[in-house]
Amino acid sequence: MSSSEPKLPREPKFPTHNAPRVWFLTCANSPIGISLTRHLLSHGDYVCAGVLPLEFARNADRSAAFKSFLEEVGTSTDKEQWRARLRVVALDARNMGQCQSAVAEAVAGFGRVDVLFCCHSEAVVGTVEELSQSPRALTLVGEQFETNFFAPVNIIKATLPVFREKKNGHIVLLTATTGHLGTPGLSMYCASQWAIEGYCDSLAYEIAPFNIKMTIVQPNMEVNVLTHKITSAPPMQCYAEENNPAPLSRNILSSLLDRLEGTAEPTTGDQLHSNEVTSLYPPLSQALKERLVAETVHAVAAIGGHDNPPARHIVGHEAVASVKEKLKTVSEELEDFVECSCAADVERSVVQSPVLHSRDLGMGVS
Repeated sequence: MSSSEPKLPREPKFPTHNAPRVWFLTCANSPIGISLTRHLLSHGDYVCAGVLPLEFARNADRSAAFKSFLEEVGTSTDKEQWRARLRVVALDARNMGQCQSAVAEAVAGFGRVDVLFCCHSEAVVGTVEELSQSPRALTLVGEQFETNFFAPVNIIKATLPVFREKKNGHIVLLTATTGHLGTPGLSMYCASQWAIEGYCDSLAYEIAPFNIKMTIVQPNMEVNVLTHKITSAPPMQCYAEENNPAPLSRNILSSLLDRLEGTAEPTTGDQLHSNEVTSLYPPLSQALKERLVAETVHAVAAIGGHDNPPARHIVGHEAVASVKEKLKTVSEELEDFVECSCAADVERSVVQSPVLHSRDLGMGVS
């Protein structure tokens, strides 16, 4: 190959395993879902692919890539084995009944579920005040938690009885570094990520006696935000760039989306500054989507079903560096204020001393 020819991306090598695994994906029509499904099927695994019916039926651009993938699987003679190992089910995980039905269909088709991969999320863009200025904006907060918190809770609860019965299973939850880092302009998105991570950290202790593993995978924020729906609340002038120097996510994302469009005039990114609630899917090319999710897909495929998986896996050097910096800052702050913490540990003998009364300490002790 001459030096002038572009280098092709390296195909990731997946570790071998003793037996095929049965995966259940909660959002198989997302870029991550499609790429992971392709790799798992080529690796000999079975996949039950959950698809949000409303999104699949009404948004042609969003469903085009998955429809193309299904057509490829259905017509290619080389992929005859793929067809036998792939089952597509309707799944809106916000509905507990659909979760139970989809899991039952997976078990009926493949006999079991080995790995549950929760990979559906949506991002609501807006500051705390912007999400409080109208009834419609307020509903976005509830919708954010319905999708990012209650939906994975529902599908996890529907799958746990299957895992407990066979004394084996692995839950893999895809969040982002926003589960560690606060991001200005994505307050409710971060809150929903912190909430579901706290839920799963607690759940991990409860299910460990049943040999059920729990892993949280945290890629860079862009991996999830740019591959799912983004909904923007109307902006407030006091948070505009000329008035507020904070690096708000609205400005960063809109600038990024404009560059993705490849045009001189603002197009998609401008929608995030609309005076009405606006929803959009980032217009990434198929090649860009695959490159964006490749590292995360490799990590999930390697971790899923592993005998001794990590409790938390941060994807990429940049994400690891960001989280380490945040933990370093927290540690330094604890050291700075350790004396304040020690001041609260007043010995009982001192409090009862006739010389030093509780009122002198500012304490409400009689």
